[in-house]
Amino acid sequence: MNKNIIKEKEIKGLQVSKIFSSDSTETLLITLEKDKLFPTHTSPRTTLLVVLEGKIDFHIENKTITLAEHQTYSFEKDIAHHVTAHEDSKFLIIR
Repeated sequence: MNKNIIKEKEIKGLQVSKIFSSDSTETLLITLEKDKLFPTHTSPRTTLLVVLEGKIDFHIENKTITLAEHQTYSFEKDIAHHVTAHEDSKFLIIR
């Protein structure tokens, strides 16, 4: 199973925009519509997720972490995870 499916196809209700990139880090802006899914994938680096707007459920290692505006969560690389949105949401991925 390809864990980086996001790079290969468009998913309705999900937008991924790279806003910064260097050799050592990148920042992505993710927009996820209410009741939509950011499918299961992995990150190539340790990551900090920062919710800018809305409310999401972050699913990782058989846990669900609910995050709302201005909340953060960090996680290690290569761990499968997915996100669902309670409402229209925007969050940063800094890795």
